[in-house]
This record gives sequence, C-alpha cells and structure tokens, in this order.
Amino acid sequence: QVQLVESGGGSVQAGGSLRLSCAVSTDTVSTYCMAWFRQAPGKEREAVAILTTDGRAMYPNSVKGRFTVSKDAAKNSQYLQMNSLKPEDTAMYYCAADPVSCYGGRWNPAGYKYWGQGTQVTVSS
Repeated sequence: QVQLVESGGGSVQAGGSLRLSCAVSTDTVSTYCMAWFRQAPGKEREAVAILTTDGRAMYPNSVKGRFTVSKDAAKNSQYLQMNSLKPEDTAMYYCAADPVSCYGGRWNPAGYKYWGQGTQVTVSS
C-alpha cells in the first residue's frame, strides 16, 4: 500500500507563494504517474499539475506560468511551487499517484489509485 502525505498548505495573501510537499511511503516517484489536484467547495476535483512517467510537467491554463511541479526521487517526494497566488486558487490540494505509466499525462482523477489526505490552501484578496 502506497501512502502519500501532503504538507505546506496555509493562508496567504493574493500574490504570495506557497510550496506544497508530498512524501511518498515507497520508491514510486521515479516510475509512477504523479500529480497534484485541487478541489474547492462545490466544485469538481481538477488537476493542477501532472508529472508524467518520463518526467515531463503538464499544467492547465489556469495555473500555467505560476505553478511548478517537481520531484526528488532520493527523498521519495513530489513538490508543487505555487507563485502569484489568486483567491480562486483557494482549495484543498491533493497529491496523487498511480502505478500505470502516463507518458501522455492523465487529467482524470479517477485514473489515480493513491491519494493523500489533502492540505488546505487559502488565498485572501
């Protein structure tokens, strides 16, 4: 069983930055499809960053240029650097992983087997 634990969420003013971390219980970040999702109240869960099996980063237009996903295989960790935060970025953020390779990316949350418990990000105007 793979366990994911997020940290780094918090409250920040618009324009600020936060860095989320996701610690993975096993050596999976090098071979799994990894991603960050978010879910705001009353909205569907959406991908904000995907790290493909071959290490490419993919982002939706809503965060492109502001968010950066990365991983450290030696630490079994994934990160999400979020800059120029906006109030509409307020949501619970989740780390996700799946053993099936995703060279082309995977945007549907149903395509991920393992999830963290989430970390809250609140951006005030």
